[in-house]
Amino acid sequence: MCKSKESLKYQLLYQRRGNVVKNFCVGAVQMISGEHVTDNLTAAHTLVRRAQNMGAQFVLLPENFAHLSDQGSYIAAEPFVATGDAHPNTQPIQHALQSWSRELGIWIASGAIPLNKRPDGTSVPYPRTRSACLLYDDMGVLQSRYDKLHLFDVDVADAAGRYRESASIEPGEEARVAKIPWAQLGLSICFDLRFPELYRQLAVAGAEVLIVPAAFTHTTGQAHWKTLLQARAIENGCFVIAANQGGQHSEKRRTWGHSVIIDPWGDVLAEAGDGEAVIVANLSGDKLKKVRQRMPLLNMRRL
Repeated sequence: MCKSKESLKYQLLYQRRGNVVKNFCVGAVQMISGEHVTDNLTAAHTLVRRAQNMGAQFVLLPENFAHLSDQGSYIAAEPFVATGDAHPNTQPIQHALQSWSRELGIWIASGAIPLNKRPDGTSVPYPRTRSACLLYDDMGVLQSRYDKLHLFDVDVADAAGRYRESASIEPGEEARVAKIPWAQLGLSICFDLRFPELYRQLAVAGAEVLIVPAAFTHTTGQAHWKTLLQARAIENGCFVIAANQGGQHSEKRRTWGHSVIIDPWGDVLAEAGDGEAVIVANLSGDKLKKVRQRMPLLNMRRL
């Protein structure tokens, strides 16, 4: 419990580094989401409230927390609400996230939810959606949106055998760093984790905490999940908060779980196992400062 640059491939949108990390408590929620949005929202609300009761001031949900189905995400996709309040009938996921933030007085990152509108309001052609991480402040106001850049088109030795996210998801174009009251936050989603150049850009742009909502498969997660997360933390001198799905979703879909919070030296601050779980940890500004002074990698880059 917690105490009370632009690249050749994509443009980076960010707020420049400002203050050193202030000490704060973060939480990561692990779920076994299914295809029924209402049931998933009920489960998520309970877990987010648990994280807040454990002291979390910022909570990260896993990828596809509100809808995870072998049939794709379009049936749960919502129009994007950039300003104002989402409607409970037409945007139930966004409405829930806003309501929880206000009710509990915490910042919430949505993991990844399906949206049928791009950030500019144009429609994503059927049957694809955008997989977006939305960041809400403690008043339920949207502060940032990040659309997943890297899509999971991979053959895996599991019951599903073949994953083709590009068939149902349109990739985003922009990396994103957002300012929260305690730190600069670098946003990413799941398969992004295998592309270190993204995280280096986030760190150079000022990110001090990296978030990784995910639905890593059991097979790939068992092999690489924790190793990749620790590498991203160490090589960029950043805290990492990773919220994963963690169980059997269908006959073909099983996820790894083991949500984890890691410090900039690569040490694990909190870790879950399988199944539904909530983990919390205190992030220390002094720890970040000491690690970056001891190993000033961002200042020593040659490329």
